[in-house]
This record gives sequence, C-alpha cells and structure tokens, in this order.
Amino acid sequence: MNVSRLLSQRNALLRQARLANLAYAYHRLSEFGARIERAHLEGEVTLQLVDAAKENLWPTLTAYECNQAVLDEHFLDEEIAELADILVYLTEDLTTTDFNFRLEELEPRFLPDLRAELEAAGVDLTSKPGPHDALKPRPLSEQDR
Repeated sequence: MNVSRLLSQRNALLRQARLANLAYAYHRLSEFGARIERAHLEGEVTLQLVDAAKENLWPTLTAYECNQAVLDEHFLDEEIAELADILVYLTEDLTTTDFNFRLEELEPRFLPDLRAELEAAGVDLTSKPGPHDALKPRPLSEQDR
C-alpha cells in the first residue's frame, strides 16, 4: 500500500477508528454496568484521573456511599484505568481531573448516546463480541474504502 492510497482512505479510516472506539466503549461500559448490577453496587463515587501535580500516578475509584473494600473487590486497578480512559474519550474533556457519578447511573448516563450514534452509523449492537474480536483485523469493505 502506498502513501497516496492511505491518504485517499484517511476519512474512511478515521470514521472506522471512531466507530471501533465507540463500540469498544459501549461493550466495556455494558460489562461494567452488568457487574455493578450483579454485585448490587450503588452510591456516589469519584473516579480520579492521573494527575502528576497531585502525585496521583494511577486512576482511583473512591466510594462515598458504599464500602470501599467491596468496590475494590469488584474492580482491578487496570479496569479502573480502562474506565478512566473510556470516560475521558467519551467526554472529550482533557481538562477534567475526576468524574463524580452514582455507580447505578453509569450505564444510563453514557450508553444511550453511544447506542444512538452507533445505530445511526449502522452498527449492529445485537451481536456479542468474542473474546478475541478486538484483536482480529477485519479487511476493509468497499463501503469503508
């Protein structure tokens, strides 16, 4: 593939990358929401992002109305970091240092807009991704080119 061909496909590739990121966010937030529901977790939390000025070198999820130990049992540090990345991507606000929300409102707060944008782009949300779907490259269709 040469440079001119890549440049001619740039817009389609950017659109596909955005849709892939939105689909990933939808899938992961759905999984987080299901876990929250299964564990009956609820209450106000703060997701604090990395902030070197405050010596906060890893995102943290702090509970205010539920037991912190129970919250820690249900979310690994890597998952909290992933959630932070997803929320920053979705809000497109690079100045935010933390997110305050109720655990039970995570899905209703973010999924409807994600669903609407994905469905408007023709994405089928009824199919469930397999464990390695994010790793398998898919050839570009004529529509994507």
